[in-house]
Amino acid sequence: MFRLSDADKRVWLVIGTITIIGILFIPFSQMVLDVSYNYTLRTVALGGAILGIVSGVLGCFAVLRHESLMGDALSHAALPGVAIAFLLAGRELGALLIGAGIASWIGVQFIRTLLNTTRIKQDTAMGIVLAAWFAIGIALLAYIQSRSDASQAGLDTFIFGQAAAIVESDVQLISVVGFIAFAVLALFWKEFKLVTFDSEFAGANGFRVGFFNVLLSTLIVVAIVLGLQLAGVILMVGMLIAPGIAARQWTHKLDQMVILSAVFGAFAGGTGAILSAVDADIPTGPMIIVVAFAIVTISIAFAPGRGLVWTLLRRRGDRKRFAAQQTLRDLYKYAMSHGDTSYPVPDSFIVGIGGANVQLGLKQLEARGYVKGDGNTWRLTSTGATVAKDDAYNQQLWDVYREYSDELEIPLIAEDRQKDIHDMLPRPAVEKLERKLEGMVA
Repeated sequence: MFRLSDADKRVWLVIGTITIIGILFIPFSQMVLDVSYNYTLRTVALGGAILGIVSGVLGCFAVLRHESLMGDALSHAALPGVAIAFLLAGRELGALLIGAGIASWIGVQFIRTLLNTTRIKQDTAMGIVLAAWFAIGIALLAYIQSRSDASQAGLDTFIFGQAAAIVESDVQLISVVGFIAFAVLALFWKEFKLVTFDSEFAGANGFRVGFFNVLLSTLIVVAIVLGLQLAGVILMVGMLIAPGIAARQWTHKLDQMVILSAVFGAFAGGTGAILSAVDADIPTGPMIIVVAFAIVTISIAFAPGRGLVWTLLRRRGDRKRFAAQQTLRDLYKYAMSHGDTSYPVPDSFIVGIGGANVQLGLKQLEARGYVKGDGNTWRLTSTGATVAKDDAYNQQLWDVYREYSDELEIPLIAEDRQKDIHDMLPRPAVEKLERKLEGMVA
């Protein structure tokens, strides 16, 4: 019977929680924030949510491939394509987006060419494309705005986005193109996964690494182009990478990361659009990015295992355990040097050899019932003496392992004296160490 691990349950709990919060936010915004769901808001919120899903899924691969700057470079590279498309075909949105896509795709190939033919590093190549393409775009926009027949062209809205201009046909376009992108992703899932995590292994096994890299970059370009009207060339990189960064904090599995990133993206896109409707002066694109990076901040702070709060708590727990373990060892050594595990250990002695962590260790040991103190001395209880004896025996086995593991043909493992060697090695290997130790003592 298939059973979910605790980590898997935690991820699905987060997915369910975010989904429920997103659904409940709609009536909350109506009753508390007095938001009116007119045609424009419904269209923008739906478009933002769908774009968040598309960007979140495809952005995961940019994050995992350490190409977050690629999204920034390609979004900026789209601007000259928009300007050239306008000069050739006018203000037809489809033509503008096609032009943006072509310019971004050329930017991808230029970056790949620089990486393959020169010694320029990846971040430098991306920086070159970002600056050069964006500068060309700004220059072309300035030229267009200077023309008498195009003074109101309004193409500069592509820089920061203009969510209010989105109509139902735009949402349909995002949905259809996003569905096609997902179909390609599903068709080549295994190949994309392999070239993302180990491209050298993929190449050695006959996979067309170059082709799949270009295809994956093309999908990322698609996501960027779809979001230009909503978030603009400057902020689109946030829409692309923020959901993936947040999702990465919660899981180590790609399939879960993709689903979680899609949920985060949908929540940011929809909720950000709704929040921007609270006040007419709040721009939609920036608000979506604010919500997205609020999710990133919460994930970095509180995600179990990787979050800052959990890391601090784990370090604090490790410090307590280490202090208790080291103090127990010092108490046991002193008592055994006097031939009796219950022999009193002067407080001044144990503090002198243990330093600042002694009080922390004694507090832990006393709480567990391992030691008793009268203010001047400390004694091991029977339970504490048993635990200390087992720990001393464990340290002896580790000593034997370090010196005789090759001779005894014992598997090589990372030595961790804070752990029980019985949990680190198979039973037959431990028995060899025990027999060797008995022979040495005898």
